Formats: sequence, structure tokens, C-alpha cells
Amino acid sequence: MDYRQLGESGLRVSALSFGAGTFGGSGPLFSHWGTSAGSEARRLVEICLEAGINLFDTADVYSDGASEEVLGEAVKGRRDKVLLSTKFGLPMGDGPNQSGSSRLRLIKGVEDALRRMRTDYIDLFQLHAFDAFTPVDEVISTLDRLIQEGKIRYAGVSNFAGWEIMKSLAAADRHGRQRYVSQQVYYSLVGRDYEWDLMPLGQDQGLGALIWSPLGWGRLTGKIRRGQPIPEGSRLHETASFGPPVDEARLYRIIDAIDEISEETGKSVPQIALNWLLQRPTVSSVIIGARNESQLRDNLGAIGWSLTPDQMARLDQESAVTAPYPHFPYRIQEGFARRNPPMTL
Repeated sequence: MDYRQLGESGLRVSALSFGAGTFGGSGPLFSHWGTSAGSEARRLVEICLEAGINLFDTADVYSDGASEEVLGEAVKGRRDKVLLSTKFGLPMGDGPNQSGSSRLRLIKGVEDALRRMRTDYIDLFQLHAFDAFTPVDEVISTLDRLIQEGKIRYAGVSNFAGWEIMKSLAAADRHGRQRYVSQQVYYSLVGRDYEWDLMPLGQDQGLGALIWSPLGWGRLTGKIRRGQPIPEGSRLHETASFGPPVDEARLYRIIDAIDEISEETGKSVPQIALNWLLQRPTVSSVIIGARNESQLRDNLGAIGWSLTPDQMARLDQESAVTAPYPHFPYRIQEGFARRNPPMTL
């Protein structure tokens, strides 16, 4: 396993990490992700540890807290061997103080997560979305206090816009508070929007990227093929509407290119899609999820080899998208390498 710094922090995380959204599945979305619990969840954790994975990611909203509970039980007796990461901030009820990142809710949210995961501290605590109603200074000062108290070790964000991150980092710098060290983002061959603003921001500000849904919301599993219906049993039948949109014509061009490279390398479609991400700038860890042992072992096969520059270039070409507005500054960035040196890991 390869280990990388999480942004500019001193924390080293495995290049692949495990997403526990498949643990304890319940509800209209998460029941289709997976329902691992008990011995099955412990077995998946064991396989991850054997492969060198040290980071396990979850969230309070995953199955209404059940994912945190199952993960906490699954790492019991092995807490010193793992890094626990969770997310917080999305609604957990209909009450006026059951969403957002106020001081009241942040403190309670950390306490609830500690209780559910049966641990004394959280290695990485991430805000799941930006709360425009709570002053940024209140959020940053509360997180800083929780770090000083040892309840959380590092703080990060997930699904923030660039200006929201910069506003938060500016507040931290202004008051000498702890800064965010990471951003958890959607990034895949079928979803490259991260590259336009959040990737350059991450490099400039020292934020490591944790990648969620690296297989394009289940579209790069090897089961989706041009001219064929979505296979029976695919979770896309029930979950497609929850995920990021996709251009089907572009999707099939990407799949065709992956299939060609699969023939050349003997690697599976998911392994190729994950390996491409592992070679992208700013990526600290790619979060893989698995409903069973065979899926997990296949995803772990993305480590220990590299796509060639030619293969990377072909995937880049087939997955390329037109830059969003404003087009001109992005084209300037692409064209003037001396002023915008290429990003490196």
C-alpha cells in the first residue's frame, strides 16, 4: 500500500481508503448501497487492514447513524491500527437545530459520533456541507476548541464550493485557528468538475483530496455496456436519481476506452478507473466502497501498478469536458505552463 500526506498535515493516509456507507444499510438510498454488519463488516475491515488500508470513512447520515455504529464495532480491539473519519452537518431530523454547523450542534454531533463509534477521539472530522446560516468564525472556533480538547485530531470539509473553503480558511488564519486539512470531493473519469477550481485551490492551500464515488456512482463497475440495459441487481435502478448527472454518450466513450486498456493490461474496469485517479494531482486517498468481499478485493487490485502515460492520455482525452464559464481564464491556465506549472502529487 502507498501512503500519502493528507494535504499539508502530518497525517499519513493510505492511497485507498474504505467507505463504510455500505455498513448497516437502511432507508431509500443506503439500503441499496449495502447492509454489511456484524461478522461480515469485521471481515471487510480485516481484508482492508491486511492490504494496508488505514483510513475508514463514514458519516452520521449514513443509515441514520447505523454506519458509524457498525464501523465502531468492526474496528473494536484494533482502534490503534485505524484512522476513523466521519462527516457531519446534513439534516438528522426535522427540528430547528438538527441540521447545520452551529456550536450547539457541532459539540453534540461530535459527542454523538464518539458514542456511536465507541471511541475517545475522531481522527478526521469533516463538515458534510457548508452552513450559510452559521457565522464562519463560530464554526472555526468550535472546531479548534474540539481539537484542543482532543476529541478530534484534524478537520476537513466535504462538498464545499471554492469560495466557501477560502472564506473558512481566511477566518482560521485571521484568528490563528486550526485550518482544514482536506476536502472530500466527487471525482471520477465521468465527473471531472473537481479539476477546474477545487483542485487548484487544494494545491494552493494545502488541502488533500479524499475522493468519493470514484467509479462514477456505480457506472464504472464493468457492468454497464453500450447498447445494453442496466443489469438486473444494479443499484443504479434505485439510486441513479440521488447521484451526480452523467452524459451517456460521453460515458460510453469512456467505457470503450477502458475496455481497450483492460485488454492491454489484464486489469478490470474498476481497477483502471481507480488507478487513473491515483495518478491525479492533489489526491491523497481514493475511497472505495464494497458490498462484499469480491468487490473489495477487486478494488484493492488498483494498487501496485500504474497506467502508462499513453493510457492515461487516452483516458484523459475520452473523458475531457468543455471548461465551464468563465472559459477564457481556464484556457489561459491550460496554455501558460510557465505561469501555472503542472500540479504534482
